[in-house]
Amino acid sequence: MMKANQKAKPHAPPRPLFSCGFFRRCTQSVLSPTSPHQKPLRKPTATPSSSSSSSTSTSQSFTQWRFPNHLDQTPSTVTLPPPAPLPIATTLQETFQIAELHITSVSESDKLLALQLLERVVVPDPPSDPTCPPSLMRGLVSCLRGNNVVTARHVTKILLALCLAEGNRRVAVEAGAARAVVETAAGLEISAAERALAALELICTTAEGAAEVRRHAMTVPAMVAVMARLAGRGRENAISILAVVYGRGGVSGEEIAVAPAEEVARAVALALEGECTARGRRKGAHLLKTLEEYGRLDLNQNGS
Repeated sequence: MMKANQKAKPHAPPRPLFSCGFFRRCTQSVLSPTSPHQKPLRKPTATPSSSSSSSTSTSQSFTQWRFPNHLDQTPSTVTLPPPAPLPIATTLQETFQIAELHITSVSESDKLLALQLLERVVVPDPPSDPTCPPSLMRGLVSCLRGNNVVTARHVTKILLALCLAEGNRRVAVEAGAARAVVETAAGLEISAAERALAALELICTTAEGAAEVRRHAMTVPAMVAVMARLAGRGRENAISILAVVYGRGGVSGEEIAVAPAEEVARAVALALEGECTARGRRKGAHLLKTLEEYGRLDLNQNGS
């Protein structure tokens, strides 16, 4: 029995549940039931936008590092500087000289610049004087034969504007423009083909141009093909050129390359059934009479 004056011994601290040092630390953590409750420290929370953006940027950076974008592997295209503009000419003669210098160049960009310069100057106000230099006209013919769609658009506009002057028509014949139009008309765009045929019809008003068209073996097949493809003014121009071929305005004894009149007459009659101008129908009706007479002459000559 304990004495009354004997002091009670203080209670010893509770023995840890584990003697292991590792688990002893676990029991003394904030989650331990034997340790006093402590308010856990709260980490500062970021706003949803910042956290999402940071996580997105982190994932994107990792993705780009792990899987590089295929666009980054393609070689960068080198953009060439635009060609320098041609100097401004004060007179038409200077314009012809500048265009002549560039249209004879090997560079396609120089040729295009020359054509654009001529189109700006010549097409809005077709000149009657001075005449186009022969070398410049030969350059236009060469560009027309180049089988370039963009170039042909410019050339046909310029050629038609130049051929409005009678002096330039003879220059065009000497440069081979009539043969070039006959040989390329079937492959041109519709608008370019119409302009080319209009220029050829003007060239045929000269004796040299008409003779050149009559001598060419491809004139009739090309005009028949273009006549079936075009409508309106283009069809009218093709009929006019066929009328030049089968007409009697040529020089006596000149060599004429023509197709059988019956086949051409059927093609003309078929073309007149479609879209055609009133003047084109009148020309077509006159051409049919000419073809009928031409066929009769052939029959009489063969019979004799």
